[in-house]
Amino acid sequence: MIILLGAFVVLASVLGGFTMSGGNIGNLMHISEFIVIGGAGLGAMLIMAPKRILMELLHQVIASFKGAPYGRDDYDALFKALYELFVLGRRNGMVALEEHVMSPQSSSIFQRYPQFQRNKPAIEFLCGGLKPIIDGRIKPDQLHHLLMVELERVEEEAHAPVGVLARTADSMPGFGIVAAVLGIVITMQAIAGPIETIGVKVATALVGTFLGIFIAYGFMSPLAANLEFLNASRLAYLRCIAECVGSFANGQAPLMAIEFGRRTLERSLCGTADELETQLKGIGSQSKK
Repeated sequence: MIILLGAFVVLASVLGGFTMSGGNIGNLMHISEFIVIGGAGLGAMLIMAPKRILMELLHQVIASFKGAPYGRDDYDALFKALYELFVLGRRNGMVALEEHVMSPQSSSIFQRYPQFQRNKPAIEFLCGGLKPIIDGRIKPDQLHHLLMVELERVEEEAHAPVGVLARTADSMPGFGIVAAVLGIVITMQAIAGPIETIGVKVATALVGTFLGIFIAYGFMSPLAANLEFLNASRLAYLRCIAECVGSFANGQAPLMAIEFGRRTLERSLCGTADELETQLKGIGSQSKK
């Protein structure tokens, strides 16, 4: 909703100022200019990126309308689920986590936190990080590096669609100039006609330049920046999991392992260390009953 509100403010400000200066909004509505600029921009994206990247870009744009992907409740559910896993692994050994890691959808721990269980990328990342430790394929001190490598891949994959959108935004003013030049060519063909006709054609050509710049800096560039922030939020969530799991694998107590993850986050998302301790100890007390 914030994105829609921002787009409305941008559009209302520009068009409002135009009409207050005596302009007629109808003079900006030239379908031919939209076709030239929009078609050229779409074509450039098709040339620039493979289908997989374009589909991911579409997915990210749709997801952006939902706002920030993770809030305080999401991190509370994450910390509680991790704490129960870690306590179980500390008491009964890492092998005790196998049934939860191999079948997360039927895990009794994850089922208590459906908000986390529905997060398929996070579940896969968590289980993928714990499996090598449970199987004994790597040493605990090697796990953190393994998770960091995976995070780098996730970051690259998330950034690729944003890069396509940003480059397309940079090209829009150029396409606006292309539309304007085409309009001037048409104007030159009618140079011997009435002055009113020439004025209309020149105005139409200038609309092309306006649209290219307006679309680029009013919508596409801000949207690309917004996607960067949202991807950073998703990456921070996975990095928090990586810090927690890596710390636990290296021998930290469950509460301290989660504290390592908490310290990677903004205070508004995770609260204080005392609040976390109170919350998790409450979970521990319930599990003992």
